[in-house]
Amino acid sequence: MYRVGAEGYQAWGAGSWANANAPVQIELAQTYDNAEFHKDYVTYVNLLRLSAIKYGIPTDVDSSAWRGVKSHLWVTNHVWGDHTDPYGYLAGHGITKAQFAHDVKYGFSSSGNNVNPTPTPTPKPSAPTNKKAVHVTYALHQKGKNWLNPVKDFNSGSNGFAGVPNSVHDMLYIKASHGSIKYRVHTKEDGWLPWVHKGNKNDTVNGVAGIKGHTIDGVQMYYTTPKGETYQQAYYRSQTTQRTGYLGTCADNGSVAGYDSFAGMLGEPLDRLQIHINNYSNTN
Repeated sequence: MYRVGAEGYQAWGAGSWANANAPVQIELAQTYDNAEFHKDYVTYVNLLRLSAIKYGIPTDVDSSAWRGVKSHLWVTNHVWGDHTDPYGYLAGHGITKAQFAHDVKYGFSSSGNNVNPTPTPTPKPSAPTNKKAVHVTYALHQKGKNWLNPVKDFNSGSNGFAGVPNSVHDMLYIKASHGSIKYRVHTKEDGWLPWVHKGNKNDTVNGVAGIKGHTIDGVQMYYTTPKGETYQQAYYRSQTTQRTGYLGTCADNGSVAGYDSFAGMLGEPLDRLQIHINNYSNTN
């Protein structure tokens, strides 16, 4: 563990509001070794908990209140930004959001054991699933040319993605057949543009993400499942004009480690995009 600034010193890790209102900001270094992760995780959780207690901050993680222990994802969803850590990384080592919140609430002993382990719930009868088929239709606009034909979900081959290989694109629209989806793009000229909640190529103000003539190099989206239905999310991935093969798959709730923030590589024009909505990823 490395301390890079005194407590109360304003860090620069999560935007101006979070920077000004967080007496302590803590980063968790990545490791692929599970034993090392457990040691790091215990230290991380206890430092979060003890820092919160020291400053009179509730030890609730990502609650609806503005005071508490806040993840970068919470800051993104409620204040500003595009990061979703630490949940993708934690999920890669088997730590759910609920487990993380429990651990910060109760902490660990010096031996690394849970002070108040999560009780094993009594198994309940499995509730019938209520999964609805959700299809997503999307298209990219080729810079300097026209809208390309829309794509439904994705498959293999040239009909399985939006975009044209080795080409530059400047606008995007996305529509879900059920539930709702919001999306935004990052352009080389403007940075992240506002969220769009509709998908209509004829409405370039409210129904399209992007600015005509400006190069898209990043895409981010979130799918909202209707209440009472089996939880589903958007899985999506992209490729750039400067790399061979797709970049890693993104999951909009931070459950895929490594590529949860957005699809794309900033500075490199995005030349193709794939999306599907389901309760699991079928990218390969």
